[in-house]
Amino acid sequence: MHSWGSPRMECREPSIVLDNVAVSYGGDPVLVVDHLELRGPALVQVLGPNGAGKTTLIRTILGLIKPLRGRVTVCGRDVTGNPAAAGRLTGYVPQLARTLTHFPVTSWELIEFEYLLRIGKKPRLLASAEDKTMVEAVLRQVGLGRETWSKPISKMSGGQRQRTLIARALVHDPPILLMDEPFSAVDPQGRCELARLIAKLAKDKLIVVTSHDPMLLIDYTDYIVLVNKRIVAHGKPSEVLRVEILRKVYGEAAIPVARHIHISDSHILI
Repeated sequence: MHSWGSPRMECREPSIVLDNVAVSYGGDPVLVVDHLELRGPALVQVLGPNGAGKTTLIRTILGLIKPLRGRVTVCGRDVTGNPAAAGRLTGYVPQLARTLTHFPVTSWELIEFEYLLRIGKKPRLLASAEDKTMVEAVLRQVGLGRETWSKPISKMSGGQRQRTLIARALVHDPPILLMDEPFSAVDPQGRCELARLIAKLAKDKLIVVTSHDPMLLIDYTDYIVLVNKRIVAHGKPSEVLRVEILRKVYGEAAIPVARHIHISDSHILI
């Protein structure tokens, strides 16, 4: 998509590897990963109850948290505790849909600013016609049409705000996209549309999504990672979404119901 040296040219096969990683806050261990290897293109769902370490896992991959021990590599490069190195190869969609409610800019302005920042230009007067073409392409890629470009983010729906955040993460065309609870503050119809967008992006990227509702993406999911202070299990959905494994994460909240498994704390059927 981009003419200024896409990170994907540096990473033909997107990958994330964590080896012997331990993370703690205030001396208390919050996440232990003996070994986790994810390769794409693929869609990976990270599941677990609140406080299980899902966001910690994402932030550790991004280099925003430096583990007590261990090594994190992205596309074969050591990014342990190094957000600049990780950020070159990843895009991050945080849980920010609600906090954007009063954001005083338009989607176009936000994406243009991010794009110019990435290519080292001072926003905004130096935006060329080519720069504007790139911004337009990213907005269209996430399904934001021209009618939304001048719309203040504060006036957007939850789904439109989330698409704007995804566009911001995609602006440098990373081979890996990390999304933390992307369906929060999005209405049911918007969640279905967002799920289709994520599935489409996963066709040529490694997408890692934390979620409380795996069913939204289950038909598109290649791998599941179950987290509860440690990596309890990872593999294909058919291998991982089994009651005896889910109970190691959710305890008695994972209840067999006919041919499905009900996780009572998030009201979903698997």
